[in-house]
Amino acid sequence: MFSCFRRAVVVAVDFHRATAHCARKLCTPTTARSPAPAIDDGVRQRFAAELAAAVEVKLAAKKQEAQKRMESRKTKQEVQQRYNGAVKRRKWEDPPEDPEAVKNFDPASRVKRRKSIILLGYSGVNYFGMQRNPGTKTIEEDLLRAMQKREWINDEGFRQPQQIQFQRAARTDKGVSAAMQVVSIKLPDNLDIEALNSELPEDIRVYAVKRVTKGFNSKTNCDARTYTYTLPTIAFAPNEEKVDIQTYRLPAERLARVNEVLALYVGTKNFHNFTSRKEFLDPSVKRFIMSFECDPPFLPEGSTAEFATIKIKGQSFMLHQIRKMVGLTIAVVRGLAESDIIEKAFGQERYGIPTAPGLGLVLSRIHYDKYNKRYGEDGCHETLEFEKEEPMIQEFFKRHIASTIVETELKTNSMVEWLEKLPLHSYEPRDENEPSEWKPRNRKASDDQDDDDE
Repeated sequence: MFSCFRRAVVVAVDFHRATAHCARKLCTPTTARSPAPAIDDGVRQRFAAELAAAVEVKLAAKKQEAQKRMESRKTKQEVQQRYNGAVKRRKWEDPPEDPEAVKNFDPASRVKRRKSIILLGYSGVNYFGMQRNPGTKTIEEDLLRAMQKREWINDEGFRQPQQIQFQRAARTDKGVSAAMQVVSIKLPDNLDIEALNSELPEDIRVYAVKRVTKGFNSKTNCDARTYTYTLPTIAFAPNEEKVDIQTYRLPAERLARVNEVLALYVGTKNFHNFTSRKEFLDPSVKRFIMSFECDPPFLPEGSTAEFATIKIKGQSFMLHQIRKMVGLTIAVVRGLAESDIIEKAFGQERYGIPTAPGLGLVLSRIHYDKYNKRYGEDGCHETLEFEKEEPMIQEFFKRHIASTIVETELKTNSMVEWLEKLPLHSYEPRDENEPSEWKPRNRKASDDQDDDDE
């Protein structure tokens, strides 16, 4: 190709010389014409060669620019192939920002992450809830920091957990514990759980890590949640009786009365009066309660005070919903309110519902029945039933949750003090114009009041 350009240049030079010579002949009179200076062939050939060389240099520069553009497009395509549309950024760890480092970046050095779940438990007495909140002590903050130290997640995953698809099954409130909590997250393979637990405080424990399907979400794939509420049985004593927490024992007929009241909540009801800032017509206030009952009382080891545990299973719960349900049940059983107040609270009128202390509330179980039915027997995924981990769960619950609830209650008397103020509560309908915890009509409901805020 370059030789063709050289011949073209030579022809152009000869043509230009001939044209100029003819023009001089036509424009100059014969009588006055002087002989034209002859152009040396060597000069002409040298000029043509230099021009051809300049053309070759220009073409080489163009070729180099085209090659750089091709490399740039190729690099861009590789980056796009690493992009996962399920998250806002690349699914792999970002390569270094240094251009030379990016140029020499080895794709084999990427840390491949797979969708997994972390099964854990925690005592929430000393925490401001499960969800991360800057400047406060939360379960997620301690968990993410421990995972960062053990390189389960990188710095970007610690700063922005959504980039590694971090999602909790339930968002427990301040002081609420969990015997079993499930977090879905993208993690590398071959993780050392014992090493991670060594970085965690004693009141947080990871039981297991399991692989799940790529699109699994610990919250949306959850069919139901079971909570327990442990309290001293003195809470069910008649209000007019003077009893002592250390000596009171709950009679069988009174336990039957407790379960009779709890049964009024079972089914699909409108719980707008049992949460904060929700209206009667808001579709999200309708919740399905599968079961609600109180187990027989028991004496904790080393204590003479009698306690009982209430169990509730439902699809999902709103902020303070369970604590308000327990609070109103106690008020009815103690004779401070009629049992029909519960049915009235499901209606459109606004009622002030007492909120029981948060100490005794525990997230006990997370249920994934539909997921287990679909993927549990495909030969590729484990079932999320956690039978293997049950001994660890029970041991942690007994040592760090149940004992803490009993010790803290006997030390702080949170339930006894709450019971002393309960008779001051009004169970009459609230005035529409009375300031309350319900949201204004023109205010959009916050996402913070969504599912699983107990």
